[in-house]
Amino acid sequence: MKKRLVSPISRSGRFQTGPSEEVARFTQSISFDQRLWAQDIAGSLAHAAMLHKVGLLSTREYRAIRRGLQSIAQEIAAGRFVWRPELEDVHMNIEAELTRRVPAGARLHTGRSRNDQIALDLRLWLREEIAGLLDDLRALMGALVRLAERNAAVLIPGYTHLQRAQPVSVAHHLLAYVEMLDRDRERLAQCAERLNVCPLGAGALAGSTLPLDRAFVARELGFVDRRGRPRLTTNSMDAVSDRDFVVEFCAHAALLAVHLSRLAEDLILWNSAEFGFIRIGDAYTTGSSLMPQKKNPDVAELIRGKSGRVIGNLTALLVVLKGLPLTYNRDLQEDKERLFDTADTVRACARLMAGMLEQVEFQPERCAAAVADPMLLATDLAEALVRRGVPFRQAHHLVGAAVARAEQLGCPLDQMPLSEWQALSPLFDPSMLRVFEVKAALQRRELPGGPGPREVARQLKRWKQRLQ
Repeated sequence: MKKRLVSPISRSGRFQTGPSEEVARFTQSISFDQRLWAQDIAGSLAHAAMLHKVGLLSTREYRAIRRGLQSIAQEIAAGRFVWRPELEDVHMNIEAELTRRVPAGARLHTGRSRNDQIALDLRLWLREEIAGLLDDLRALMGALVRLAERNAAVLIPGYTHLQRAQPVSVAHHLLAYVEMLDRDRERLAQCAERLNVCPLGAGALAGSTLPLDRAFVARELGFVDRRGRPRLTTNSMDAVSDRDFVVEFCAHAALLAVHLSRLAEDLILWNSAEFGFIRIGDAYTTGSSLMPQKKNPDVAELIRGKSGRVIGNLTALLVVLKGLPLTYNRDLQEDKERLFDTADTVRACARLMAGMLEQVEFQPERCAAAVADPMLLATDLAEALVRRGVPFRQAHHLVGAAVARAEQLGCPLDQMPLSEWQALSPLFDPSMLRVFEVKAALQRRELPGGPGPREVARQLKRWKQRLQ
């Protein structure tokens, strides 16, 4: 016969026996939700203060509960608290220990359910986590701007279809990622604003008959708007079953992970022998167990690879939620590991990427050799014809024919004999061929948002000011 576990806190009078050991192991969440302990204690302190305020706890009881919770918090922070798997989760572990030490602890759960308790803890935890991630992204953006500024004069090919397309500066290329990360920060900040509503008081699903002061708890825990007014969930059923804020965070994190993966891919390509545009510092590379010459960009590769698990976490959450009727269902226990893993992963990737960028060195000679390819300026030649009144489609055709002829002759486009150019069109005179000068080509691109040197310098200055 399988042993059954009985806990006076976790099992109600409805049950004569506890769950089997196998069931207890299957249903426990303390192995991962114990990281919510600080938020759980903060919520309990606010709830106890409210119960005292409305007369449901005496002053003596409230003070004893507060001291007990503070003592437990100190022990957890010091690593001395013993978590008991048979108590299932972080809520019951803390409440059971509080009740063991303080008889009045049995009153703490008055007017509260684990349903609204976990909804509160998750919002508190994620609010703090987003604030930390926003700081991480700010640091990463700063690293990108510094790398761009150090290499402002370095030019490289820009690519489409992984084929050389047109010349750009390293700074312009890197600032594209700054723009992406800034959008990520904006989305995450909006997510934090939307999740900042207090669900405590919703109970299991239908509130309470007790005179709870939900606004007091919201103020105590910082669930307020810019004018200090409390922000409360407005439907008790939605309050306990809502995980939109978890999905929204994981969705934004998935897009962030994709942006980090794309940046990692650029670094991996640039670091390869075929490109040779950069060298990554030893601290962020590894060797081969067999080939002594290898220096592999493993950190960048792992950042690229970990985007898959972040995207997978989002998909898993959506699948968990898609068939759930209102209100709380135990399926929702599956939200935490996906949320925690996503937050841990994107924060680690952002921090490591920032550190790696500080140890990236561009190789100007290799970059200059690549950007010297005259094919990068074929579009400039077509636009020079446009300035002489040639319709763009005709200009495009003429330059395309010139490219084909240069390939037939086996010579670079800018070294094709003038006679060959004029055989294609008399519009190709010597002055037209002066477009094959890469620095001058970039100086002709001073449109807002373009790669022109003055515009890039302006954008660098703007980002440095914003990130101060």
